[in-house]
Amino acid sequence: QVQLVESGGGLVQPGGSLRLSCAASKTIFTINLMGWYRQAPGKQRELVATMTSGGNRGYADSLKGRFTISRDNAKNTVYLQMNSVKPEDTAVYFCNAIWVGRSYWGQGTQVTVSS
Repeated sequence: QVQLVESGGGLVQPGGSLRLSCAASKTIFTINLMGWYRQAPGKQRELVATMTSGGNRGYADSLKGRFTISRDNAKNTVYLQMNSVKPEDTAVYFCNAIWVGRSYWGQGTQVTVSS
């Protein structure tokens, strides 16, 4: 199994930045795919960004240029750098891992963008 623990959420003003962290219980470069998703109130969960074990990154088209996914192998942690945030970025952000054919989720971290 893979345990995922997100942190770094909070209240941020429009135009500001925030960095989310996802600590994994497994060595992350052995995890086939890790990603960030988000779910706003009343909406479906949607993809934000992904990173393969080989380091290839993918992003939702609407978020390219503002959000960046990265990782620190030594800390078994994946990050989501959020820049120029907007009120519509308000959501619970979830970390996801695909490992040995199974999908694992963290508990989520709330991000609220408001002045």
